[in-house]
Parts: sequence; structure tokens; C-alpha cells
Amino acid sequence: MADEETLKILLNDKTFSKDVAADIVGGRARLEKLVGSGKIRAEKRTNKQNGKWFCNAWDVIKYARLG
Repeated sequence: MADEETLKILLNDKTFSKDVAADIVGGRARLEKLVGSGKIRAEKRTNKQNGKWFCNAWDVIKYARLG
């Protein structure tokens, strides 16, 4: 539990791009589902259609898929 708490503290204020986050969670469709359901916090800091996504690193790591 201590390792998980340490990761939470270290990663909670960090972000991953949409592509990196998608690679970690197992694909773009899964990432979009997790963001849509509120399980992964993500924001676009501009209103542009193709604006960058900033996905909360801790949330992404919690839903990581191996392989």
C-alpha cells in the first residue's frame, strides 16, 4: 500500500498526452471510454478541435494494461 500511495503523490500532478495514455491503458477506444466515464481525468487546455489532451498520470497508471 505504501508503494501505491507514493505513486499517487508523485504522479497526481503529472500528465500524459493522449497517445501515451492510450498506449498505457490498451488503446484509444479504451482511453476514451475511461475518460468519458470519469475514471481518468483529462482536459484540453484550448478549444481547438485538435487540441492536446492532458491525461492525469495517476489515473492512467491505475488503468494500465499489460501486453
